[in-house]
Amino acid sequence: MTISGPEEVLVDGHAADGFEAVREAFVDNLRHRGEVGAAFAVTCDGEPVVDLWGGIADGATGRPWRRDTLQVIFSGTKGLVALCLLILVDRGELDMEAPVARYWPQFAANGKASIRVLDVASHQARLPGLRVRLNDDGEILDDRRMAELLAAQPAESDPRAAFTYHALTYGWLCGELVRRVDGRSVGRFFAEEVADPLGLEIWIGLPPELDARVSTLAYWPQWGRRRPWGPDEIARDEFLNRVLNNPPLFPPGRIPWNAAAWHRAEIPGAGGIGTARAIARLYGCLALGGELDGVRLLRAGTLERGRRALSRRWDPVALAHHAFAFGFEIQTDLLPLGPAADAFGHRGAGGSIHCAWPSLRAGVSYAMNLMRDDPDGDPRAEALLRAAHAALVGRNGVA
Repeated sequence: MTISGPEEVLVDGHAADGFEAVREAFVDNLRHRGEVGAAFAVTCDGEPVVDLWGGIADGATGRPWRRDTLQVIFSGTKGLVALCLLILVDRGELDMEAPVARYWPQFAANGKASIRVLDVASHQARLPGLRVRLNDDGEILDDRRMAELLAAQPAESDPRAAFTYHALTYGWLCGELVRRVDGRSVGRFFAEEVADPLGLEIWIGLPPELDARVSTLAYWPQWGRRRPWGPDEIARDEFLNRVLNNPPLFPPGRIPWNAAAWHRAEIPGAGGIGTARAIARLYGCLALGGELDGVRLLRAGTLERGRRALSRRWDPVALAHHAFAFGFEIQTDLLPLGPAADAFGHRGAGGSIHCAWPSLRAGVSYAMNLMRDDPDGDPRAEALLRAAHAALVGRNGVA
């Protein structure tokens, strides 16, 4: 449907009775908050209560955002990888407390024999960047090569490393653990053990024939201007340079993540692609303890263990409070995953948010193609999450 007003915006999908304010927030994002194209979905008790999409999927061609439009979710991928690890834990094939080298002997090189699986999964492995200088023409698309480099290098001695988010290295470390334990790549494991059983359109490594469905990312005009570190500061600090600029992932003037080769590659720290509808269904399953429509991904007790806090800290590189469980991002006092205090999941660069709200038996996903980096929170996601939370509280009678 077309919402008329000062600026016409194209919105489709549905919002159940009681969720009208969510639709209004979605329309307001397109009209007044600079949204280009987006989708927002919520499930409750496994049923879709919100499934909205609208705007433009490709600014250059004017292609509209359709029901089947796919979106790169960046670090939202980490939540998918965390689930893969937990499934292996649930099956008794992976021990959270064990050293990584038990499953990946080469990882013990250069003094890393004591680093545990849970250290890697909670961003405490002291490996937030690669020491080998990478080129910026797609070298990171080779996940096996990246894992080999990390296995060979020592953990960082810089004290900041113990508290620094592992933006890409998390994926290569955890993805290689899945491969070493199971034999399948993390993308194939996720497809066969999670996406296919639940009927989810989510991939870590997109089939080439689906590439035309992926929306085109764009920077908002203020992108990069409010970052905590300027290029001169990064250039002078070897540690920051490794973590933030090896290689530059969001270079000015171009977004490499729009390339088909990047969509096809398994980049398990940031390269996941899917629909908000599918991601909300997945987190809706996790909000119900890991079972949905007769499909059980893992036992509720394992999932409960997997979302317990392992690390709460001030990140000296991101200059932000972070809290992590076994791969999942969890709430801090700033409630980055919406108003639900028990939320777990993961945000993605540019503004997307994907999470479970167990107390409300809900899964939530917001995906969009205009990349913002608001220092005080993205008003688009905040508006949607507030409206969805209020509607769910009203539906469930939760105080």
